[in-house]
Amino acid sequence: MLSSPKHDQASSYLIELCQELLSERRLIQISNRGPVDYRIGKDGTLQLNRGSGGVVTALSAISKYVELTWIASAMGEGDRRVAAEHNGRFQVQFPGQKLYLRFVTSPRNVYHKYYNLFCNPLLWFLQHYMWNSPYTPNIDAKVYDAWENGYVTVNRTFAEAAVDEAAHDKVPPFVMIHDYQLYLVGGYIRRQMPQAILQHFIHIPWPASSYWYLFPEPMRKAILESLCAVDIVGLQTKRDVHHFLHTCEVFLDKAEVDYESNTIALGGHQTRVASYPVSIDVAALQRHVRSPRVRDYEEKLRAQLGEQTIVRVDRAEPSKNIIRGLKAFDTLLERYPDLLNRVKLMCFLVPSRSGIKQYQRYTQDIFDYVEAINAKYGNEKWQPIKVFFENNYAQAIAGMCLCDVLLVNPVIDGMNLVAKEGPIASANNSVLILSESAGAHEQLGEHVISIAPTDVEGLTQALHEALTMDAAERKRRAEALRKTIEEEDITRWLYHQFQDIRKLACQLPLLLTV
Repeated sequence: MLSSPKHDQASSYLIELCQELLSERRLIQISNRGPVDYRIGKDGTLQLNRGSGGVVTALSAISKYVELTWIASAMGEGDRRVAAEHNGRFQVQFPGQKLYLRFVTSPRNVYHKYYNLFCNPLLWFLQHYMWNSPYTPNIDAKVYDAWENGYVTVNRTFAEAAVDEAAHDKVPPFVMIHDYQLYLVGGYIRRQMPQAILQHFIHIPWPASSYWYLFPEPMRKAILESLCAVDIVGLQTKRDVHHFLHTCEVFLDKAEVDYESNTIALGGHQTRVASYPVSIDVAALQRHVRSPRVRDYEEKLRAQLGEQTIVRVDRAEPSKNIIRGLKAFDTLLERYPDLLNRVKLMCFLVPSRSGIKQYQRYTQDIFDYVEAINAKYGNEKWQPIKVFFENNYAQAIAGMCLCDVLLVNPVIDGMNLVAKEGPIASANNSVLILSESAGAHEQLGEHVISIAPTDVEGLTQALHEALTMDAAERKRRAEALRKTIEEEDITRWLYHQFQDIRKLACQLPLLLTV
């Protein structure tokens, strides 16, 4: 990457960069879930809701300075109704923003095959090293059907929407594609718009090449060839970059992989592979922490705290490793009985993909284990574990503000933004316990208690170390974490990407004359 500006300059530099890049070329963002969704109210009227999360917020904020077209799936009935009312893109009515949205509407059975049968039970599990878990299905005829009549179909439809959007542009657009649901989009666009500048950012981990042997060869080859048709593949960590390069070297016979320049040459096209560690909007989170809603939740939670409180915030899904965390807490209470009636574990769990049976089973296993631990150690006045099972971001932030220990122990994560939100939200210099396999560990590992995600004994020891850490060491670690996160926030994440796109755009005239 090119050198970066100082943190306080990044925002203004990003604005200038966007305006320079997009003075002639249009920017098209493509993701399965869009920046907004429409819901139908009780009176039948449409209600506009902003998407949640720092990444969506940051990407949509670009539309304050330049025109942005976003292509996304029509997720619910409200989205489908809006899509039916508009032919192509339409402007989202946000004051001061030039944000245009185009919904891709897939037949419900096609979307089900794409999302519920292929993307999440297969790609998600493969890329999170969880293929052999009891929650992963076998690849059978239904999966092949879901690939051909779900994943391939939806990806092709997205690409057609992007090509249609740019059909009348004098200069081909910049297209930024996001995540594992849309691996085939870049290849389809390249064939129809060879001069477009394409980037594909992958938010989840890229596993070691040996893991891709578990995937059928035709599907694996199609995914890799499509990703090698874009100009820049963005990943979360340096480890992911190495794994991606090696995967292409192993499975694409004609690919020329250069580990020094992090490039792949295939079919006369060169793809650059780079790490862009995603981050949070630090200023927005700090404002949120001070908001009346979060303060109200803090007051409600105080009455439920222990003398010391461990907090975890996760989607309820197998990759988050929640059950091993519960087992370690069980062992902690058994080994150190002086902690009984004093230490509490608060789990803020967000329901996730509840339409997929594997996730239903995992969620039930979580609650069964919580019930067993509470029955084993609890009494009328004290229950060791409290679970909040709802999508309530303000309440989860309040929990991170108050906790003494933040537990983040995924099997593996692309990044895990909870690990970055917690130190910024904390009012108590909370200790962060973090899996070495979480993408965030690459940046934060020096100042956390590191654990191997399957090491229940190690996690038990880590919990005890965190609970007994002296105040000076807690403060030292917490301040170092805050500094690191503040210096590499969501603005810098965007800046690095646009900086590399500019470099590519400057080379493009030379490439076109070859």
